[in-house]
Amino acid sequence: MVAALAGVSRATVSRVVNNSPKVSPRVIDTVNDAITALNYVPNRAARSLASRRTRTIALVMPESTARLFSDPFLASVTQGIALHLADTEYTLTMLIASDATPEKTQRYLLGGNVDGALVVSHHSGDHSLGEVSRTLPVVFGGRPLVEGTAATYFVDVDNYAGARAATEHLIGQGFRHHGTIAGPQDMPPGLDRLTGWRDALEAHGLEHSFIEAGDFTPDSGAAAMTRMLDRGIPLDALFVANDQMAAGVYSVLNERGLSIPGDIAVVGFDDNFFGATATPPLTTVRQPSNQLGAKMADVLVRVIEGRDVARVTMLPTELVVRGSTAV
Repeated sequence: MVAALAGVSRATVSRVVNNSPKVSPRVIDTVNDAITALNYVPNRAARSLASRRTRTIALVMPESTARLFSDPFLASVTQGIALHLADTEYTLTMLIASDATPEKTQRYLLGGNVDGALVVSHHSGDHSLGEVSRTLPVVFGGRPLVEGTAATYFVDVDNYAGARAATEHLIGQGFRHHGTIAGPQDMPPGLDRLTGWRDALEAHGLEHSFIEAGDFTPDSGAAAMTRMLDRGIPLDALFVANDQMAAGVYSVLNERGLSIPGDIAVVGFDDNFFGATATPPLTTVRQPSNQLGAKMADVLVRVIEGRDVARVTMLPTELVVRGSTAV
């Protein structure tokens, strides 16, 4: 019907629908006018058979459903991905990988259902994702720790530099007894932020062994702070690997009658509403999580379409100084 209304062949209509460069602008306008008049929707299944493209991208989250919908960082990254893809022909589908077996996720990704995958919040034990990246275009959010991904693509923030800057700020304020609540040590942010904190203290000849770890949730931050205080560690400054855990730290310090920053100064990482709404407001390291998601999507589209793109993209962080470190 489109071909008849436009006065062209069905092959010409197909070329227009598939964005072929072999059609003149005048014919393209004519066919598109006919498509609009008839409310024609191209058959994407047939197009994908012809082009071997699905125009679908998978967002893989190796986390629980509860974590996904309560974590502001994951929400912001997802928003950045979705907004970027909204201006492309690609549709986003989400896989909550922890709710399925690794084999099921791998079968889906390699079964011709998607053109590529974005992986956010991965852990060192997610080996199946390394295997997928050998066959399917994959972009990781954060440097990959899984085997077989050395030559793949990733977008990351400079977690090391951000943590080091936060710790240097505490040192510059005159604090000398430092501790940290690190993130999970099977995840790149957990590892890199701990290393940045430790290296800053070591450079100034300060003790850097007072370490507890959490899983980036408020409850884990509270539990880690409790363990640290119960050890009798003499602290006057604390670097916490994300703002959610810092919120848990605040609750324990308040319960123990300790003031912030009078007794212990606190710095977080993320700059989300957990830090901005804390009392006192939390000094934190701002990371561009929305931009991170958008850049991941941009890199993957470029890889799928065979365009040149760097394998590693690093985004800067920024220290935001607020009342939790005032002296």
